[in-house]
Amino acid sequence: MPHHWDVEADVVVVGFGAAGMATAVTAHELGAKVVILEKAPEGQEGGNTRVAGQGYLNTSSVESAIAYLNALCGPYTVPQAMVRVWAEEMGKNNAWLESLGGDPQEHQHPPVGIEFPDLPGADCVHKFHDGPTYGYSYTWQLFERLVKERPIQVLYETPGQELIQDDITKDILGVRSGAINVKASKAVVLTCGGFENNQQMIRDYLPGVPYCYTSGSPYNEGDGITMAMSVGADLWHMNNYAGPSMALKVPEVRTSFSMQALHYSKEPPGGMIVVGPDARRFADEKFRTRHGKVPVNGRWLPMVTPCPMFLIFDHTHFSAGPLYDGHPSHGWTQIVERYDWSKDNSVELAKGWIKRGDSVAALAGIVGLDPAVLEDSVGRWNRQCETRCDVDFGRTLMMTPIVNGPFYAVELSPSMLNTQGGPRRNEKAQIVRPNGMPIPRLYSSGELGSIYSYLYQGTGNLGECLAFGRVAARNAVAEIPWG
Repeated sequence: MPHHWDVEADVVVVGFGAAGMATAVTAHELGAKVVILEKAPEGQEGGNTRVAGQGYLNTSSVESAIAYLNALCGPYTVPQAMVRVWAEEMGKNNAWLESLGGDPQEHQHPPVGIEFPDLPGADCVHKFHDGPTYGYSYTWQLFERLVKERPIQVLYETPGQELIQDDITKDILGVRSGAINVKASKAVVLTCGGFENNQQMIRDYLPGVPYCYTSGSPYNEGDGITMAMSVGADLWHMNNYAGPSMALKVPEVRTSFSMQALHYSKEPPGGMIVVGPDARRFADEKFRTRHGKVPVNGRWLPMVTPCPMFLIFDHTHFSAGPLYDGHPSHGWTQIVERYDWSKDNSVELAKGWIKRGDSVAALAGIVGLDPAVLEDSVGRWNRQCETRCDVDFGRTLMMTPIVNGPFYAVELSPSMLNTQGGPRRNEKAQIVRPNGMPIPRLYSSGELGSIYSYLYQGTGNLGECLAFGRVAARNAVAEIPWG
């Protein structure tokens, strides 16, 4: 135990996103002194919540929500006690936010927005946001305001790095951040997100991707996983994530760039395909995945992303406008980094982000693909465009041949919104050991050890952040202070 505590509180919350907000505000309303430790500098806090689509789930029926979550989990079952708490709390998100001055607005009215409408209980899905429209960090602005209008101390650029544990009782007594020791007289709640920016964890845990980059917060590096494991926590759902998609990632920018041509709702002029390292297509480039999952033999599996991948396109597409949509409705690159992509793509071409060749064969040589095979892939695509039938992968959108040179390539990487895995928690939001016993005074909420084990319903993460943030706070505040 430290000889000196630099900061003291009843409840210490590690991470200031939706889960951290829900935990901190609920604990404060119950009379606890709360401090939040946040890794990011002020102005970049918020985790993925800050740059997500801003929707959160508010389910309409407890029993239907139970059926839907069980169906989403499929063979990767979750304890029913946890499922029921999730279902009960998810239906209270709107009422709770309204009680704090929020203004819930439903968007994508059912059946629109139901990710898996064929699953039992899917009719419980209702997606809400706060503010005048969906996106643009409006819901996050409410969450941020709810913390800042209360006497809740937020320590920025103060990442949780180590849990301070009693050697004998194994109680969690506080958190260490560098040389700062923060006392939690009742409990610590970890709400610091997943491991989207930890490439070693990605290689260790995520299936089929040697690397992957996020469109969300660059500060999520698996810190909570490391801290929890160090005090004996079990892990779960480490192989599940909201991805992959395909995006451009360059060293100069921390997060990924989504290409307009790959969005299911957009059909810019010109022809394009995506090929793998063998210079062959491997998927319907325009398929609307279910947060990275695609149907395979009666199951939903992560989309295959054979690295390196290349977006191959012609001059018609290159000259039609920016390849990247920087509209700041969602995404870290758009909202925080605010990279100003050139209108004619010339700056990115000059930087080498886009490669150019006078012929398809020449382009192949530049990016390290087999020229004859790439020519064959482009030729096959062009012939299928003539018949309006993609016999290989069933693509129906942007059926335009690649014909007008010069020709271009952008190397694509697997990208994701967030990981779902982390320390296993129970229905009280307690982090547990491999034997199922809780680690005393240690709780979690949010994407750090999310309940979602297999399929994911959009807006479910923010909804879960609110729901289990409240659960964690209530149980943390009920602890008897140590010492």
